[in-house]
Amino acid sequence: MKRVFVGIAIAAAVFISAFAQSTESKVAAAQRNAQQKTQVVILGTGTPNADPERSGPSVAVVINDVPYIVDFGPGIVRRAAAAHKKGVKGLAVENLKRAFVTHLHSDHTAGFPDLIFTPWVLDRSDPLEVYGPPGTKAMAEHILKAYERDIDIRINGLEPGNKTGYKVNAHEIKPGIVYKDENVTVKAFLVHHGSWPEAFGYRFETPDRTVVISGDCTPSESVIENCNGCDVLIHEVYSHKKFFTRPPEWQKYHSNFHTSTRELAEIAKRARPGLVVLYHQLFWGATDDDLVKEVQEIYKGKVVSGRDLEVY
Repeated sequence: MKRVFVGIAIAAAVFISAFAQSTESKVAAAQRNAQQKTQVVILGTGTPNADPERSGPSVAVVINDVPYIVDFGPGIVRRAAAAHKKGVKGLAVENLKRAFVTHLHSDHTAGFPDLIFTPWVLDRSDPLEVYGPPGTKAMAEHILKAYERDIDIRINGLEPGNKTGYKVNAHEIKPGIVYKDENVTVKAFLVHHGSWPEAFGYRFETPDRTVVISGDCTPSESVIENCNGCDVLIHEVYSHKKFFTRPPEWQKYHSNFHTSTRELAEIAKRARPGLVVLYHQLFWGATDDDLVKEVQEIYKGKVVSGRDLEVY
């Protein structure tokens, strides 16, 4: 009988221990999940217009303090440093290692040399990984060639520069999943942007959010398909009302390359995002509030007009 009681006691102890370990494991998993947070940081909302309040277009999706950059317009690194100073821990300059470019217009890529070299000078040792359309690799190679004297002096002169952080691994992509790690799955999809043969939007699937970035485009069915109830849709836009104040040749250009507030409202009605963030805005005298009102004349969901360094 004693053996029976001892056996029962041992079994009970094993069960309790296993239950406790299981509970601890679930608590630890819950704590990890609670800590997983995706921050969407608007680094730049600018256009080719030289607005000192709006740096060149760039968005950072920061997951578990790891940044993923979309587009690198003028001012990219200093905007990242400013966001870091404001409390976005993941945007420390040396962390800028992964970037995705929507298309190769100069206003979206003029910060490419900055993104290559400044973090390297400030101790980034990993090469920069860049994903983008055909031409991305050639652009990277030409930038490195243009700065070959700088690279030589920093490596072989008196500066203690490392020999790896200036390098670029350029990945020329096709539609579909282009990147995946423990934080995120990134899908590229084609959008229509005037004369560009290939321009991309991106969908970021993280542990707690889905974020879709349109890139520059006219109304594109692919944006609707890839959002499809996403948490955040970041979409370029121009003022529908102010469009008619533009010269005819510019009206032709903008209507073939970009999306109006009214067109975006129709997109949002079908895409059903939790939040629409306007960026790369063409105002032509309108205000942020004007753009939001133009969209909300048709679309009744949540809309904000993004400004540099805002976090969503």
